[in-house]
Amino acid sequence: MDLTRRQLLWATGAFGATALITACSGGSSDDPAGSAKGGSGKPRRGGTLRVGALGRAGAVTRDPHGTQSNESDYLVISLVYDTLTVPGSKPNTEPRLAASWQHSADLKTWRFTLAKGATFHDGTPVTADDVVFSLRRLRATPAGASRLPGIQEKNITADGDSTVVLVSDHPNAELPQLTRLTTFVVPKGTTDKDIAKAPGTGPFKLDWYRGGNARLVRNDQWYGGDVHLDAIEVKIFESPQAMANALLSGQIDLASNVGAVAARTAEGRGDIQTVRRPDDMAMPIVMRTADGPFADPRVREALRLAVDREAMVKQVLSGYGTVANDILGTGDPAYAKDIPQRARDLDRAKQLLKEAEFDTSKTYELLTTEDISGLAESATLFASQVREAGVKIKVVKQESAVFWDKTWLKGDLYTTYWGTNDSVVFFASKVLLSDSGQNESGFDDKAFDSAYEKAIGTADPAERATLLKELQQIQYDRSGYLLWGMADGIDLAGSKVNGLPTLPGYGRVQLERAWLAR
Repeated sequence: MDLTRRQLLWATGAFGATALITACSGGSSDDPAGSAKGGSGKPRRGGTLRVGALGRAGAVTRDPHGTQSNESDYLVISLVYDTLTVPGSKPNTEPRLAASWQHSADLKTWRFTLAKGATFHDGTPVTADDVVFSLRRLRATPAGASRLPGIQEKNITADGDSTVVLVSDHPNAELPQLTRLTTFVVPKGTTDKDIAKAPGTGPFKLDWYRGGNARLVRNDQWYGGDVHLDAIEVKIFESPQAMANALLSGQIDLASNVGAVAARTAEGRGDIQTVRRPDDMAMPIVMRTADGPFADPRVREALRLAVDREAMVKQVLSGYGTVANDILGTGDPAYAKDIPQRARDLDRAKQLLKEAEFDTSKTYELLTTEDISGLAESATLFASQVREAGVKIKVVKQESAVFWDKTWLKGDLYTTYWGTNDSVVFFASKVLLSDSGQNESGFDDKAFDSAYEKAIGTADPAERATLLKELQQIQYDRSGYLLWGMADGIDLAGSKVNGLPTLPGYGRVQLERAWLAR
């Protein structure tokens, strides 16, 4: 599977929706991402936080710019290496290794100033050359064009020791958001052979790593502020249930991204706290727009009207989620809440199918996988619901490798899933532009492409908000997505754990402010 596709599923609260058009002042706040409070009182220094994270030993990777299909790997990498910026609550994009940034009048050239006092774990100062080397290495990966869209390797340069210059191929008012996911910085000249041992700049230093399990110790010289924990131990689990059981039995202190089923198991236990992260994951149904049985927009509208969204959230997500409105990027401050919520209307659905001369005598396949909890269940319930509108659906479950190789980007009707739900623009560029490499539904809409180009090239916030509304209206009216609901991200933690982040996606791995009560 493509690196970015799998990684963005769980990690990416990475691109916010509101760019910082003026220079952003540096420094980390005491609570940059919002946090869950397991207790009250002043943060206590010391202790080891034992964290469970999903992964498979056979899929372990140590390269911060490589494919991290394991959550356990990404958690370790995110604590050892810093990105230039990180997710925040207000604003969406906050400083980290880059303390501030400024743009040119044409929104093509962005200058990032590095944080003062930033050093690698071996004590070496971080320079602009280190960042340029790291970003060029990232851009050279197979998924580099998706990770830094519009930024060519030759247009990543240094201006002195503390300024990095990025020049975009096109005006981009939201470029700082692109530096929130995998822009991990390593020393200039690090070879592929030595990348697993490269010192980072993050709040924790690697003590040891064994087959997906790791111990990290506090970096007392971290430029970003106080780190409360002495250490974090990461333990890899292959299933959410096994991880939840380890938490309930006291083997770990935090079960990361454990899901609704485990949350139900822990309900009523006073010694366990549940951290819910709204807008954490989208599980839309993709209808191919380019050709095939769902190419007619009336047919796609009929299927969207045939779904009982409240029932989907209640049954598939066990209530740990919210109803959605067929627009990706629900956590975006610019999300168009004034677009009317689409409700179930079987009569109108039947009428649209008749007008489109849709063949209701046939049975159509809906392809899915069991990669994540609830995905296959959503397909089954969807098939049951649309049958009431006269559409017969057969759910076909595929092995993960087959699905991503044969179905994804090609199928007429299939399930998919995404994180990073705090940015309408991110999804527009990733899966809806006509020339996107991950255009899941074969969507080719010139008006949409034009609205996107105007939006990202517009500095005025009010004008950009109007263009983003137009972008979302087009998606609502005629895209290939049926987004029925948004799943909450769920962590379970022991009662002594405090200061856990509550932002979705990548924001939830920011454990540098966590602490343990006595």
